[in-house]
Amino acid sequence: MDPVLIVGAGLGGLTAALALLRRGIPVVVAEQTPELGDVGAGITMWPNATVVLEALGLREALERNGDVPADMGVRHFRTGDVLRRTVVGSTLRERYGAPQYFMHRADLHRVLVDAVRALAPNAILLGHALIGIDQDASGVTAIFANGVRVRGRALVGCDGIHSVTRATLVGADQPRWTGVVAYRSLVPIERLPQDILTPTSCIWPGPGRYFVRYPVRGGTLMNYVAFAVAPDAWSEESWRTRSTVAEVKAQFSGWEPRVQAVIDATLPDACFKWALHDRDPLDRWSVGRVTLLGDAAHPMLPFMGQGAAMAIEDAIVLARCLEAMSTVPAALERYESLRKERTRWAQLESRENGRRELSDPDPLYQSGEAQEVNRELEAFRRYDASSIPI
Repeated sequence: MDPVLIVGAGLGGLTAALALLRRGIPVVVAEQTPELGDVGAGITMWPNATVVLEALGLREALERNGDVPADMGVRHFRTGDVLRRTVVGSTLRERYGAPQYFMHRADLHRVLVDAVRALAPNAILLGHALIGIDQDASGVTAIFANGVRVRGRALVGCDGIHSVTRATLVGADQPRWTGVVAYRSLVPIERLPQDILTPTSCIWPGPGRYFVRYPVRGGTLMNYVAFAVAPDAWSEESWRTRSTVAEVKAQFSGWEPRVQAVIDATLPDACFKWALHDRDPLDRWSVGRVTLLGDAAHPMLPFMGQGAAMAIEDAIVLARCLEAMSTVPAALERYESLRKERTRWAQLESRENGRRELSDPDPLYQSGEAQEVNRELEAFRRYDASSIPI
């Protein structure tokens, strides 16, 4: 059997590879970088993502590498008063069938790499940058910058927000600069006062600013992301651009002491920034034997924390369709039809949630709108892509 070609060895591409291998479908994963690794940042795995990863046999690995929050809260950006607190712990498995985890992205990436290589030691090719795609009625060929050509039965573009596969299928898009800059860091927990560590995870929404922090790696590190509306600022769409702690301090001047304490604890060489760009949902993801997955198909703003989860859901649905359908084009068409409405809602709701979180929290929480939004998000997370009808 010809392999399924997967372009990109990020979280979505590796989950797709694992899901296919579990079904006896061979894969070739082509990664453009010369070595594997992932961004040094935290990630929230909501139950709709972990239920899929557990279905792929990763429950023990998630338990070893993930932090389950005892509680989650919202504080007022000026006063520090708790606006909402939710007890989490083991209740999410009871409610959703899987827990929520806070993880270091690199740890989750390593878990997936190990799982793929355990089933297919030579499946991942490094230093393979896609430059072209050639398909016909019987298969598809990936053409790489190093001169290698690989033939397969299908090609899945998991190559992220700057996807070459996407540009080949539907043309290069022009993302919209949102005017929002995000700053991130991982702070050693011993640098933080103990009295600011509750709730386990916490957000501070505010006018033109939004701050979120939660622990990773067994509570040894505190991950934070700080969003600021800064339309005249630098606007490069990259996760690896360095920032200064002073720049973050200036953006959050006047915010309550707990926020200031986390920023003050940031190590000088461990602060990064990226500019948020927005994209509209695509009308079509698939052409013949080629399709898109994750950010390549539906890049979204981070205000729902569902970007990686949508890629993980895509991966299991794609694998199930390729296993169930008699032809590759039919499988890709079915995959797209099952995923498009849900991912479109997530893209648009992430955009809207950003508007809410970057606004004055008083009317949002006093009117009950925040509670209604939370109910909608809870319903969205109550979803198991590994068992929906194909």
